[in-house]
Amino acid sequence: MPHNRRILTYAIAVAAATAGFVLPSGATAATSRTTTSDFNGDGYADLAVGVPDGTVGGQTKAGYVNIVWGGPKGVGAHGSIRVTQTTPEVPGTPEAGDRFGASVALTDLNGDGIAELLAGVPGEDVIDRGTDAGMVIAVGGSQDGPGPGSTVLTGPSPSAAYGKSVAAADLTGGIDGNKEIVIGGTDKVVARVIQGEDSMVTTVVAAPMGGRAPVLVTGDFDSDGTADLAVAYWTAGAPNTQSHVRLWKWDADRSAMANFWNTDNAGVTALAAGDFDGDGHDDLALGECREIADENIDDPCGPEELAKGGGIHIHYQSPAGGSFGSRAQTLNQDTTGVPGVAEADDRFGAALAVADVNRDGRDDLIAGAPGEAIGSRAGAGAAWLLHGGAQGLLDANGAATSVSWNQATPGVPGVAEAGDAFGAALATGDCNADGVPDVTVGSPGENASLGAVWLLPSGSADGSAAFSPRTLGLPYLSTAQHYGKPLSSR
Repeated sequence: MPHNRRILTYAIAVAAATAGFVLPSGATAATSRTTTSDFNGDGYADLAVGVPDGTVGGQTKAGYVNIVWGGPKGVGAHGSIRVTQTTPEVPGTPEAGDRFGASVALTDLNGDGIAELLAGVPGEDVIDRGTDAGMVIAVGGSQDGPGPGSTVLTGPSPSAAYGKSVAAADLTGGIDGNKEIVIGGTDKVVARVIQGEDSMVTTVVAAPMGGRAPVLVTGDFDSDGTADLAVAYWTAGAPNTQSHVRLWKWDADRSAMANFWNTDNAGVTALAAGDFDGDGHDDLALGECREIADENIDDPCGPEELAKGGGIHIHYQSPAGGSFGSRAQTLNQDTTGVPGVAEADDRFGAALAVADVNRDGRDDLIAGAPGEAIGSRAGAGAAWLLHGGAQGLLDANGAATSVSWNQATPGVPGVAEAGDAFGAALATGDCNADGVPDVTVGSPGENASLGAVWLLPSGSADGSAAFSPRTLGLPYLSTAQHYGKPLSSR
């Protein structure tokens, strides 16, 4: 049965979700690190693991979010908490199929040094709005665990499924520094915009999206000092084939998001923003990029042969004032310097994350291929660390510098098994506060789909560790929870 939900403006939601924050002794809102995922204010990046298939209170796929604490040993060694709709002050009641945690973002919304949790609940039934209208919930962090939570936005109609995807950034460049929240649903992306004491909801794009969650990422793609939004979506034959990657920026005169760059005919599974060539400008990586309509309009994913097994196509920003994306690179597992061989169904680039792992001033790209076969074990999965350089992810000769990991890599715990899907989700963050980003890799198919996550400290197999619902003492271990997708840290 539908339940009545608090429908609050974003200004009220943020106030409720951040009220009463107490920074622990020694913590400040501004640190020398760029960590934005510190949920308990102890100076370490934390990790949010969405478990939308998890059982809560006997309700299958009610879903939960597991926040895994960072600490001197990284994530997985310092305990965790489970946030559900039974958590005090989190709106709602767990119901079968709610899928709380289908999307997650652990980010500091108001710049006070403590992260908030954004959790998508696309299967939420909302009274007067219908079945699967969906919602996004904001939960405040504090040194004592989850603080007050409130509803950011609910879907307007049945099957709107708000919360399929979520992102947050300061898109308006407001002096208050508060971040806007972007929400993906069924065939729609909207933004909750806050301006001073006022807030509004604006539609970014409404178009057929083939039943998939729209892919969202933020970055400053026009170098004006304010974050922009990248949106990717595609559909085939419903009612017609179309696919797009589009960039949007805030238009203050119109009080709306304005589209300023497109690449059409490109269907992608993941997006990532980073400065891969170190020129001070954000670039955009398109993961598992493929040409949907096969019309050869503009080779939206680069050379067709590099889409085999999944290709990564990077659009670079011009530091000389040229148009965004005028320079591009494409790579896959057949590219020199990328371990492996491109094979059908590898899904190279199906998950992406960004961090400057080697601290050379150029961002590196972490790419997952959950379909990668390890020996004869189909779908065991793998992940790659692709280093940025002066020319980007490829050097002047078109070669990459990279390493790969899977459960057969020396030093990586576990055994590569068919269907593990290692690399299905990725996140980065300085979880042990040593000044070097760490990499976390999700493997939702591990242990008969119970799922698990691997920590690669400083982006290395040395000292790597794994954790799972079983090792963290989470309940309902007998059911397939697909723990490890999605992930959020930074």
